[in-house]
Amino acid sequence: MCTAMAKSMVTRDAEIQQQVLQELRWDSRVTASEIGVAVDDGIVRLTGSVDTYAEKLAAQEAAHRVTGVLDVVNDIVVNPPGSHARTDLDIAQAVRWELEWNVMVPHDQIRSTVSDGWVTLEGTVNTWQQRTDAEMAIRYLPGVRGISNHITVSGHIVDARDVRRAIEEALTRRAEREAKRIQVDVHNGTVVLTGVVRSWLEKQAIIGVAGHAPGIRKVDDHLEIDPYS
Repeated sequence: MCTAMAKSMVTRDAEIQQQVLQELRWDSRVTASEIGVAVDDGIVRLTGSVDTYAEKLAAQEAAHRVTGVLDVVNDIVVNPPGSHARTDLDIAQAVRWELEWNVMVPHDQIRSTVSDGWVTLEGTVNTWQQRTDAEMAIRYLPGVRGISNHITVSGHIVDARDVRRAIEEALTRRAEREAKRIQVDVHNGTVVLTGVVRSWLEKQAIIGVAGHAPGIRKVDDHLEIDPYS
């Protein structure tokens, strides 16, 4: 790599770092002073500690909103303060309550294990979106330090061509993306998404579309973010 190009990349990373710091300060959900930001070739690494898992995710989302950010490594540690500490039993009870009250989640098909604030979800649901919804339902609970989602997806696997067509039609209906720029491959109930998107939000929208497809057991995301595409 030539010296001029290397200097340009370093300058761009420095700009992204400052913009991520500004975005963290702007986001009222985040205590920016507790979070460190480093950038290398458009990849952002977040460090430090926060009080809640929700704040850790909010910091991650804030970093993804910045133009030029390709990926985010979230190494923030969750350390609930004493006044907000919850026992594993408290957390397990809260998890069960949230799952039962969420109409989008088949709560009786899901079980959880809580160890030192870390929640592991297991069980079987009918769609990939239900798997995602179960995790979303509990990620903002006080005392949760992290989530491991081991829920599997059952259901009848339909013809791969029909699934691919359904996903591509759904992408075409969305203003966020031209479907022709996204490659959709389906094999044994797994959707593999490849192509280039302009933002993290666009990427999440496309993954969400794929997750609603009938017969899908897993979504493999290989989408690349290029804001200048």
